[in-house]
Parts: sequence; C-alpha cells; structure tokens
Amino acid sequence: MLTFAVHVTEWKRPFLERLFSDRCFHFLPKNLSTKDLERTWKLRILDEGPCEVFVWGADLPPALAAIAAAQSIAVWFVEDGFLRSARPSASRTPPLSLALDSRTPYFDCRRPSDLEVLLSTHDFKADAALMERARAGIALLLDSGISKYNGGPHRTAEEVYGAKTRKRVLVVGQVEDDASIRYGCPSPMTNNGLVRLAAAEQPEAQILYKPHPDVVSRVRPARSDPAEVAHLCEVITESLPLAEALRTIDHVYTITSLAGFEALMRGIKVTTAGSPFYASWGLTDDRQPHPRRGRQLSLEALFAGAYLLYPRYLDPVTGEQTSFEATVAAIKRQLEEPDARCLSRPAWRPWGPYGLLGWRHLLTAIAAPAIRRAGNDRDLEDFRADPIGFFRGLSDRRLRLVGRILYPFG
Repeated sequence: MLTFAVHVTEWKRPFLERLFSDRCFHFLPKNLSTKDLERTWKLRILDEGPCEVFVWGADLPPALAAIAAAQSIAVWFVEDGFLRSARPSASRTPPLSLALDSRTPYFDCRRPSDLEVLLSTHDFKADAALMERARAGIALLLDSGISKYNGGPHRTAEEVYGAKTRKRVLVVGQVEDDASIRYGCPSPMTNNGLVRLAAAEQPEAQILYKPHPDVVSRVRPARSDPAEVAHLCEVITESLPLAEALRTIDHVYTITSLAGFEALMRGIKVTTAGSPFYASWGLTDDRQPHPRRGRQLSLEALFAGAYLLYPRYLDPVTGEQTSFEATVAAIKRQLEEPDARCLSRPAWRPWGPYGLLGWRHLLTAIAAPAIRRAGNDRDLEDFRADPIGFFRGLSDRRLRLVGRILYPFG
C-alpha cells in the first residue's frame, strides 16, 4: 500500500516504516504549502493509484482533505498510545504504542472518533474474558506504578507535598496550546482558571497545582503564569512519577489530561473541565456537556476499550505488534535496567555524525551550552544522543542548514 504521510518529523519516520513494513511511505514536507500541494503532491497522489494518508496529529491540511474526500482515499490519524515510553518524556524515542483512528484523533471531542464509537457500541458485558483481562490490566498498572511516561527521580509524595493534614486536591496542569486542549475543550479553560475553580469549590482542601513537566523544563511555552494563582495553591515543580503524584490525592481537577483517567483507576474523584475521551461515561464530574456520550460504562469497560482494544502495541526491539501485557513487561524491564534507558551516543561510522576522523566529537562540547541556553534539557539530551537527527528534526530551515554544515555526513 502506498502511504502519503503528513506532519511526521524526521526522527519518527524510521519506526513508522519498520512498524508498517507492508506500506511504501512518501513523507510530505513538514511545512507543506497549499501551493506546493496543488502543484506537486496532488498529481503524485492522483497518479499513484490506490493509496492512503497518514496524519500525525489532528491537522490534516484542508487541500489534502479535499483530495482525499473527492478520491475516497482513506485517512488515518496517528497518535501516541496511552503507554508511551520507559522514559519520563517522549524525547525522540519510538513509542511503545500507537493509536490509529480512521475518523479523528481520540482527543477530538468535536466529532466521534473510532475510540468513542467503540466505547459507545461494544458489548462489554457480554465479553467476560475481556473484562477479566481489563481488571488484571488495571491491577498490573497500579501494582507496577507504570504510566504513559515513566522513570525520572524517585521522590515520595510526602517529601514533595509535606505531611497530609486535610483533604488534598491535585490540579493537573497541561500545555495550554496542546492539541488535546484545542480539540478537546470547546469552552476555553486555562490552567490558572482550573486552579481558581478548584480553590473555589474546595475551600478547606490543600490545593496542589502541578504545572506540566514540559512547561517546567521550558520544552513548551507557558501561557498562564503560576505566580498569578500562587496565593490559592501550592505550586509543585519537583519531578514526581505520576503514580506517586496521585498516591495521597483525594480529588483531581484536569482539563483533558490522561492523568484524570489514571486517577480514576486509583479510585480518585475526577473533575474534567474539558471533554477527554474518558469523560461523560458516568465516571467523572464533567463541566462540559457531551450529548453523544450518554452511555454508562464501568471503569473496566473504559479501560478495555482504551487500553486493550483501541491501540496497537509495539515491541521495542523488533517493532512488531505485541500486547498490552507484553508492553508493560517491557517497560518494567527497562525501568529495572537504568543503563537501558540512557540514550547512548551514536556509534562511529565513516558517514555518521562524527566524520572520518571523529573530530566532530569536539562540536558536542562547543555546541551543547548554546543549545541548552536556546532550548532546554531535553534538547540537550537529544542533541548529544543523535546530533544529525536533532538538527534534521528542527522546524527552522536556517537551523537545519546549520546542522547540514556541522554534520554533513548521514
């Protein structure tokens, strides 16, 4: 099958080709203009015969959407699954699961996704084996402490939050320009607005506000200043694995974060200000109406749909399709072997990042401080792990050109 892929950054392309080995990929330029699409790619798409479109994220270019609709070309929206990585971020590591949706990404509440249709129609009560597997799967995650992202410093809730003396409410911050909020929260809500809502409704509680780790580390920009609500809450910037961050919590407020579903698995009350995939099934306190989702689901049914039936799990070594249980086991192995989680420097090759004599190792020491100042710790880690891939994946064409000059091989 010929597959035209949109919005796929360079570092993601090899594992997509490995995972979908039966497909022949053509990756469209990241910053594709409507003019280029019409003049170049439209003809290729129409001339190639049967084909399909992969879109990473939700932003299918309108011109390409029109071509697909007119020619009845299948479109697949691709996203990371709900178990992503043995590392505490998605920093250029192949995902351990993918969500492919033929309708819209699972976080888009404006129209039904494959996940929403599955949750609305599947006869979970009649599938006793699936429900038993779901119960076991929830227990497996809770016992292991495994989440979407993993690893990171191991501190305790008591060390970060202090001793618990009253009801404890956690406000989960998100990246406010993230697609999950843009497409999953029809009535606007900011992180600071969420803190104010929690403080107004829980005046006697200890309000903990945990900004998103990507905002804290400056990977993504902050739209709301936590200082503006610091008088209403305790702002938590220390790194905590999600399982530990939730351990002493009585109530979670979130916009659309997956942390809300992780809280449900732990029996914690969850208030959603947006409309994430797990909202409006009778398990959450929802502040935005969702008339399509009137069905009452058990926690096991919701877990079965979202974690067992909907995603595709991938073997981290072979890239072949595997199971939820095998993926949890793989993450546990990696967490128990810290050296396996570290990104190693690429091996020397004549055509690799360090050239024939290897003198470009010196560039790492020279360029690293500048990359750290201009970016963040994750950028520095990515650069050290794969200099070529780091520069090739940047959106700024001038910086990509700098990378070509510094690292012409590979």
